[in-house]
Amino acid sequence: MDEVKVVVAHSERATLRVGDVFLKVDSDQARIDVEVEAMALAPVPTPEVLWRKPPVLAIAAVKGAALGRLGGAANGSAAAWAAVGAAVRRLHDAPLPPWPGRRRRSPDEWAAELDRECELLVANEILPADLVTRNHQVARAAIRPWTPAFTHGDLQIEHVFVDGDEVTGIIDWSEAGPGDALFDLATLTLGHEEHLDDVVAGYGAADVDLDVIRAWWSLRSLLGVRWLVEHGFDAFAPGCEVDVLRSRM
Repeated sequence: MDEVKVVVAHSERATLRVGDVFLKVDSDQARIDVEVEAMALAPVPTPEVLWRKPPVLAIAAVKGAALGRLGGAANGSAAAWAAVGAAVRRLHDAPLPPWPGRRRRSPDEWAAELDRECELLVANEILPADLVTRNHQVARAAIRPWTPAFTHGDLQIEHVFVDGDEVTGIIDWSEAGPGDALFDLATLTLGHEEHLDDVVAGYGAADVDLDVIRAWWSLRSLLGVRWLVEHGFDAFAPGCEVDVLRSRM
């Protein structure tokens, strides 16, 4: 029998790997619905859906290796990162999916959430006030009107697989929907700023505002630290969210 490996597990969902099959168990059926529909619509390589029996979704592993992980070394050549940028561009240029998106918020709602989270980070002594204040200032540049694109919504480098210079699969589509294209690019390069130029070269630099991407690094990290701590993840590990915030100082 193949060994069962726990890929990720917390109170909301868990992913297990058994041989070349991933089993995703999710308490929120809507997330699984979005994942299956998004993979069917996305014009980029995605895993094969093997079977589905709520609350479990079984998908096939994709070939190649993950582009890297937050807090660890990144894999892939400059050409591979550019190929990822080109794949993300194809996704963003595709017709919008027919659901509203789980991250749909107005600029005022983003600003209110950012303000609340920053207050909690300081009041609970999770982060020092000067670090929060500086990144709050940076993050506000991401809060602006944008034209919705077909976005992955959680485009961490762990979710992108490459084989040589070829993109072989993008996984974990449960947050997909209409959103800000620069949020995807920021998530992809979070903690790996050294690859931003390669990604933008493949994506097409003409309409990429690098200051907004950097603002999303701060905004995503500020909104994520407390959740990560409360769910047993180490946002303070080298290269992770807190280091991303410190790099803005």
